[in-house]
Amino acid sequence: MGQSEWRRVAGMRVVLSWPSDGYSQPPRRPRPGLGARFLTLAGLALTCFGLIAIAVVFLSQVHAPRPSASAAGTTGADRTLQLRRSVPVSISIPAIGVDTSLLRLGDTAAGAMAVPDLATSEQLAAWYKYSPTPGELGASVILGHVDGYSRPAVFFRLGALVPGDMVNVTLQDGVTAEFRVTGVRLYAKTAYPASLIYSARGYAGLRLITCGGGFDYSTGHYLSAVVVFAALASSRR
Repeated sequence: MGQSEWRRVAGMRVVLSWPSDGYSQPPRRPRPGLGARFLTLAGLALTCFGLIAIAVVFLSQVHAPRPSASAAGTTGADRTLQLRRSVPVSISIPAIGVDTSLLRLGDTAAGAMAVPDLATSEQLAAWYKYSPTPGELGASVILGHVDGYSRPAVFFRLGALVPGDMVNVTLQDGVTAEFRVTGVRLYAKTAYPASLIYSARGYAGLRLITCGGGFDYSTGHYLSAVVVFAALASSRR
């Protein structure tokens, strides 16, 4: 089948194939009869249909939404409401249709923050277990993938959130911590403001993080990160 080149478009892996030795000359054959002409036309029709199908696939690719400038909002809050420590078990974000259980992850062997396994947990978010639990004072961190190998992942639409949207985190003790989004921002990974993102002095904050921005095909990584800033607004059982 010749050489193949893989492309990743909005989480979809599309293979393009062509002969490695360029175009070859068609074989010589006698002038076709009526039946052969019909088969030729049918083949052309199928070829055209195939090209149209490929075009539809490419045109139907949906890219993850990027945070709008108007959604930047604020990164802090002055609320004093807080909850006692309790491990989070699930998260719900009604505005973007997210409702999933939470993994608990720490650091990788290299010391970086671990993320869910893309092969088995693309539809699951994860709480960073070395951050405060949601509702405690400080910045609780929850991460998720933006896309998977064949479909959008759990935080695909994270960049569509705007200030005022709600994020509900259910805790192990039965309490649901209700956070209100205060800002949504896109940061280049080369200028990632870790001290800003992972700190929330004097209030119970929540950070939702996924990849975003442009995609570097040479490395297989996104160039930026989408970060949602939220603050505890209320709680319920």
